[in-house]
Amino acid sequence: MTLTIPSAPGSSGYLDMYPERRMSYFGNSYILGLTVTAGIGGLLFGYDTGVISGALLYIKDDFDVVKQSSFLQETIVSMALVGAMLGAAAGGWINDYYGRKKATMFADVVFAAGAIVMAAAPDPYVLIAGRFLVGLGVGVASVTAPVYIAEASPSEVRGGLVSTNVLMITGGQFLSYLINSAFTQVPGTWRWMLGVSGVPAVVQFVLMMFMPESPRWLFMKNRKEEAIQVLTRMYDISRLDDEIDHLSAAEEEEKQRKHTVSYLEVFRSKEMRLAFFAGAGLQVTYWRVLLLF
Repeated sequence: MTLTIPSAPGSSGYLDMYPERRMSYFGNSYILGLTVTAGIGGLLFGYDTGVISGALLYIKDDFDVVKQSSFLQETIVSMALVGAMLGAAAGGWINDYYGRKKATMFADVVFAAGAIVMAAAPDPYVLIAGRFLVGLGVGVASVTAPVYIAEASPSEVRGGLVSTNVLMITGGQFLSYLINSAFTQVPGTWRWMLGVSGVPAVVQFVLMMFMPESPRWLFMKNRKEEAIQVLTRMYDISRLDDEIDHLSAAEEEEKQRKHTVSYLEVFRSKEMRLAFFAGAGLQVTYWRVLLLF
């Protein structure tokens, strides 16, 4: 039997009936802390894309082969993007199989390892390998952070909280310019610029140890008691039952599907195709503008 409620928690109809249950952006410190912790992944993303513009100037001074080869320069810059593409492609599977929390911690380990490799690189080829590793971490984090925040946020403030990830990306880019400026006169210059990026990854890894798994993912994996414990920390008792019913209804709907939907079947839907191309177009525009600067 499918569990249903008149209006989903957070929807306009639900909040019209129960306006006292509406949550504000800063109404729950637990959700806010979870959002900021997950958003560190965006900070890593922004820092990694911004720091190389300053570091490359000093890399060329240390390695004559890089100074003489525009191909090596372009490879050092772009290899992180190659890793990010592969990390993002694998990130969805990692999230679904291992959960949002473990995916985030995995991304932190890979990113921190890449930062160490870059800082200690004896030649440009090891540096390229380090850039690839941080790209993998960034790719997984870029998929995980928005999903984790969205699934752990009340519907009425979900958009604003998910946008925190974008704010952290731009904040990471700004931070990279400050770090570049701070280390221009320090021995090691570019090694510090690239290596210090591992610090936020370690901080996020430690914080994530105290964060919960996504309640939606727990429901999907039939770990309902754990999911309810997480929801209890997020919602008042007056709204808790409705949130549990909503997740139960979504789970029941998933079970009633006759088969797993493939990627091809998704793209047969006109609405999904339009949404995909709109989203992909925005990402292409974003990266094009970013790389111009």
